[in-house]
Amino acid sequence: MMPFAPYRSSLLFIALVYFCAISDLSAQTTKLTVYDSLSQLEARISQSSDAVLVVNFWATWCKPCVEELPSFEKLQEQYAGQNVQVLLVSLDFKTKIESKLLPFLKERRLKSEVILFSDQDVNNWIPRIYEDWDGAIPATFVFKGKKRGFKLGQFSDYAEVENFVRAFVLDTSNMASPTPIDYGTGK
Repeated sequence: MMPFAPYRSSLLFIALVYFCAISDLSAQTTKLTVYDSLSQLEARISQSSDAVLVVNFWATWCKPCVEELPSFEKLQEQYAGQNVQVLLVSLDFKTKIESKLLPFLKERRLKSEVILFSDQDVNNWIPRIYEDWDGAIPATFVFKGKKRGFKLGQFSDYAEVENFVRAFVLDTSNMASPTPIDYGTGK
């Protein structure tokens, strides 16, 4: 006969808590970072100087923005391991993080990097990102070295997003041109 082992129930409880924590972490697919200033966003963009960086400005209240998010997720998956990064920059209000943004991200299980950009001084930061941008969203930028691409408006489908980015992925020039390439205003 086996002696009574009171520690077994404790070990079982610890194992249960551990597995619940792991499954909860796997359910959280999106990490949200909050930037309060343009300098923080510029620093994040400059970290990717050797990569193709796709930056999409969007908000949960913008229907065309939300409709095109799956295309950016697919782009992130398709170019995984090819030095392409997707950065989704939310322009939602900081006061709505808990009530709107986090539930939205959890529901959609976005895997791309998400930043809440809460700098309300739009007259300062919009022209510093691109002087011809009026601040309308969705707006997408592609950065590779000193080259930039800009697309204002919603992409019609994944193929359009992929074609927009592919030009930068395939470009092997010296990346010396700092002039943004404007791909139009969309539809």
